[in-house]
Amino acid sequence: MKTLGLISGMGELPKAIAIEARAKGYRVVAIALEPLADSSLSRYVDEIEWINVGKLGEIMDSLKKFDVKEAVMAGKVPKSLLYKSKITPDWRAVKLLFSLKDRSDDSILLAVANELEKDGITLLDTTAFSFDLLTPEGVLTEDGPTDDEWKDIAFGWRIAKEIGRLDIGQTVVVKNQAVMAIEAIEGTDEAILRGGRLAGESAVVVKVSKPAQDMRFDVPVVGLKTLKSLLEVSARVIAVEADKSILLDRDRMIKEAEEAGISIVGYKFESS
Repeated sequence: MKTLGLISGMGELPKAIAIEARAKGYRVVAIALEPLADSSLSRYVDEIEWINVGKLGEIMDSLKKFDVKEAVMAGKVPKSLLYKSKITPDWRAVKLLFSLKDRSDDSILLAVANELEKDGITLLDTTAFSFDLLTPEGVLTEDGPTDDEWKDIAFGWRIAKEIGRLDIGQTVVVKNQAVMAIEAIEGTDEAILRGGRLAGESAVVVKVSKPAQDMRFDVPVVGLKTLKSLLEVSARVIAVEADKSILLDRDRMIKEAEEAGISIVGYKFESS
């Protein structure tokens, strides 16, 4: 039986991946990153180790202890932890941070992937165990966007792709073809709340993959927590990139969005 290492951050995605991996015959060993991973994760995996997110050396040692040769990174690890003294990096993490050309998401995650490779561990695409969760193309709710909202989606798409190219964020909030907020270190939910409050109501949210998205990490994810943020600011539409983003709890999210009058779109830009 093959073993899969599951490096687990925040949210429901690690559990969904664990379920799929075990269904495919993997023994799943979770490295649950404290203080981020959900306490219920232990029910979905075969083995679990709880390790502080800053202890890179311990993470590597645990993966080797369980003879892990393949791993997946799943769940949000907010970069803001670096600036809030929530983690105490060990020597291996400090060495990694000082080796970076900058502290963008891609630089940090690629460096972690390289550390795994040095220890003989191959980092797999997140979608290898979440293919069925990829956002399909089209309007997913019963009611779709208005003509003006479609214009906002196309406008927001260009902005979101550009901030993704610059590795700033992946989400933009717009209204009437004006930018209300772009996502930075605070994350998608906070960007929605900030932009939605500025918009007043009926904001359009666009979330995309980066133009050169590495599917091993930082794949865009939306779910019920995202929907809660949309509801809080009376947003009208969320458009996420089809085939390159993950939609968690799809049926429930669509049902609750329809009840709230929110449109969900799996969007794929077609250049003319």
